[in-house]
Amino acid sequence: MSSSLHPMLNVAIRAARAAGAIINRAALDVEAVRISQKRVNDFVTEVDHASEDAIIDTLLTAYPNHGIHAEESGRTRGNQNSDHVWIIDPLDGTTNFIHGFPVYCVSIALSVRGRVEQAVIYDPTRNDLFTATRGRGAFLNDRRIRVSKRTRLQESLISTGFPFRKGDDFDNYLRMMGDLMRLTAGLRRPGAAALDLAYVAAGFADGFFETGLKPWDIAASSLLVTEAGGLIGNFTGETGELLTQGECLAGNPRVYAQLVQVLNKYSRYGGQAREPSERREALSLPKAEAEASEDGSPASADATEARTPQP
Repeated sequence: MSSSLHPMLNVAIRAARAAGAIINRAALDVEAVRISQKRVNDFVTEVDHASEDAIIDTLLTAYPNHGIHAEESGRTRGNQNSDHVWIIDPLDGTTNFIHGFPVYCVSIALSVRGRVEQAVIYDPTRNDLFTATRGRGAFLNDRRIRVSKRTRLQESLISTGFPFRKGDDFDNYLRMMGDLMRLTAGLRRPGAAALDLAYVAAGFADGFFETGLKPWDIAASSLLVTEAGGLIGNFTGETGELLTQGECLAGNPRVYAQLVQVLNKYSRYGGQAREPSERREALSLPKAEAEASEDGSPASADATEARTPQP
């Protein structure tokens, strides 16, 4: 870790690497990992819980008065009234992990009064570390990264996620993909949204779209994208209050604008910016809402709501 990095970013890096070590050890014998199911096709493993505990322990040891918003344990740890909230996905891409498909990551973000200020995405299979501090740029393994320079959608590679649960709007998603397949160089579905967005920041993909993502899926990577010169918002192009919008679109500025033209009609906001009365502060979700399941029933502390398209 570098002494030039923000102290809180250094702690987040330490936490991410601790979680990555747990994940890599488990990956050596993934068949032995205990797996449970939150809902159909929505998995959680003992590795998710162990890596999340390691992250939270590291963060709260350094900053005991900070808040925690984690995928598996929700807000049960930390100071729920703090202006500093760590948003954690301990293993983004769990389904990939349990099948031995090496595309998954650790995601940690620090929100201060509702705005993400620090971000870490760590890919333990490749030892790739993506970091960002607001106003200081985005980096991959200490090298400055920027979004791609492509200007034409026809030449662009776009990543996405697939719906998989009963009740998901499969037909609408197929229509979106059908529209974009004809207009792009290709679509990809790697299976870990946080890493997909980090790849947009690094210029490996030119754009990304998905619905049903949760704050822990996009908090860290949203800062990476903007610090790398990209845009991230909803399908209408609106860029505010991303963490609670339920749909995500990202890309370099030129590709982003062209994706909005294609996907705007599929937006839950009907192509219109929301009225102020409809807006909610990102990260101010009541605990009961943040931990509710798709059918509206409360989730347990160790089985909180996971993001929809990419478990």
